[in-house]
Amino acid sequence: MRSHAVHARASSPAASSANFAALVIDVNTGRTLYADRENELRHPASITKVMTLFLLFEKLQSGEMSLDTRISVSRHAASMSPTKLGLRPGSTIRVEDAIKAIVTKSANDMAVAVAEAIGGDEDSFARMMTRKAHALGMFRTTYVNASGLPDNRQITTAKDLALLGRAIQDRFPTYYHFFSTPSFTYAGEFMANHNHLMERVEGMDGIKTGYTNASGFNLLSNVNRDGHHIVAVVMGGKSAAGRDRIMEGLIAQHLEEAAPTRIAGRIEEQKQIEAPAETVASASTDDVPDTADDPHDQSPSLIAPTMAVPPLPLPLKRSRPADLERARPAFVAGAPRVIDTDRLPPPLAASDRRRIALDGSTSNRSENDSSNAVALATTTPSTMHWVPGPPPARPTAGAPGKLVRVASADDETATIKPVTRAAMATQAGLSAAGRGDWVIQIGATESAREASDLLSKAKTDGRSALNGARPMTEKVRKGGATLYRARFAGLEPDQAQAACRTLKRSGFACFATKD
Repeated sequence: MRSHAVHARASSPAASSANFAALVIDVNTGRTLYADRENELRHPASITKVMTLFLLFEKLQSGEMSLDTRISVSRHAASMSPTKLGLRPGSTIRVEDAIKAIVTKSANDMAVAVAEAIGGDEDSFARMMTRKAHALGMFRTTYVNASGLPDNRQITTAKDLALLGRAIQDRFPTYYHFFSTPSFTYAGEFMANHNHLMERVEGMDGIKTGYTNASGFNLLSNVNRDGHHIVAVVMGGKSAAGRDRIMEGLIAQHLEEAAPTRIAGRIEEQKQIEAPAETVASASTDDVPDTADDPHDQSPSLIAPTMAVPPLPLPLKRSRPADLERARPAFVAGAPRVIDTDRLPPPLAASDRRRIALDGSTSNRSENDSSNAVALATTTPSTMHWVPGPPPARPTAGAPGKLVRVASADDETATIKPVTRAAMATQAGLSAAGRGDWVIQIGATESAREASDLLSKAKTDGRSALNGARPMTEKVRKGGATLYRARFAGLEPDQAQAACRTLKRSGFACFATKD
């Protein structure tokens, strides 16, 4: 169960700015120690470069590249706005030097050089970044460049950044130490790390700062002290000093709450359900950056006003039958909805049982042309009851949208088998409870293992609400595809609806129905 009962906020971070967000995660348990608007969309700014380095570390770990590999600086890379290393087109640089320039100076030209070395061009690399983000569970994140320079389409959340901060440590212990680099000298130029908290917070070893006019002052940090290990995110600070004060306060308040020993598993990549749309319509953005990680590194002439024009709506495509039951993996529990756009149709009335499925992209359509872009499912059977959850947080920046339907009234005949996890099977077999004739469904996945993982996560978050319920997977055929429903059975009607309400508060989709 997520903990939002936090200590008094001495620094009043919530009042810092309209686009403020913050999150503190106990790495040893995965428990949330502090959260403030952690699922609202924000611009990552130069924290983007953490994902750029994630993909580079993959190449180093696989042996496809080495720290001594030389990468070329193209005309496009050299044209990036400051902050940058300033190498001429056609020059080369060692991978290790590029990494250090990215970590310390937040060099935009080096981020693009890395992107082109791996992806061929920056656009292709940005799509690789987005796919990797989604595979890690960062479903509210979209990348369109490798540096974090301003673009209204480049969005994320504090929760997604915290997940990235944990994942890059789990995956690359050999290379993560680069984020602790205090300074770097290249061709006679001395570059100090922009994360000044490393100098005064014991146990902090990075990882990245970021700033644009649109984002405010951002910081993703990691602290490991006396076995207590947290990842913390602050976004939208009014100044670098103000952001740092908020971060220091959060660390001081919550580090000791973190468990001293690790029981949480590694952040693992999940099977990609589908690639993100590559064609997006968006308001044009200025190529000139709002500013850099450290505004003092920028010429005043480069500072532009915050972009006020919202992005245009993303084109939509018809849902395919097999997509309609796909649910989120367990690790995104906590997000208010799988909705990543502020261009949403009005909410359905409680009496209206038709469900809407939106997915992907298609040819250009007007914003109001919903007749061709929306697939309406059949009316909910009388035995099925939808349980209302909390209202979704309204996004503050445009992003690809997706509504995920959890069930269908016209499913083909299903075969039921118990969840294979030994602990769940044992509990189901020994439980004297769970004799009700109602079930709840929290999703449908492409593999039995994913369904089991979803049930396991729900069991943890649901706790007493699922006491005595029997977890099960149910294999169904839908539109030629095989899906695995994640369900809890053996519930009484009131218990089923109460369980759904509890799970919805943790971000799960859920409906209750008579078995």
